[in-house]
Amino acid sequence: MFCAIVSGVAPASVVHEDEHLIAFCDLMPVNRGHLLIAPKRHATNLAELPEETGALMFPLAQRLAARIRRSLRPDGVNLVLADGRAAGQTVFHVHLHVIPRMLEDGFALHGGARAATRSDLDQVAELLRREL
Repeated sequence: MFCAIVSGVAPASVVHEDEHLIAFCDLMPVNRGHLLIAPKRHATNLAELPEETGALMFPLAQRLAARIRRSLRPDGVNLVLADGRAAGQTVFHVHLHVIPRMLEDGFALHGGARAATRSDLDQVAELLRREL
């Protein structure tokens, strides 16, 4: 679907477009002003996304969040990127959500968190340091 938007075949309410990224209004917004930022070059997941393109997404999200705050006056903003089905990804073209949040809007990102031991945290940190 996002490739069709990028190519102009599918309609979208575009907020920003440059040679690498497109940002448009989500068809199923959590709140008014919910945007999606997607790379123009298809990448199914973060592993396929070129680092250079990924590095452009966050600064754009910051600028769009600032515009949302000025114009729509939300109580907060979430940036969310779901990578994989288990993470909640339903459209398999990498995209970053910029979600205006209102107190009591009912949207939640928490649940299922469990306290970890320092030993486990240290083991995970060591494993990830080796992988970098």
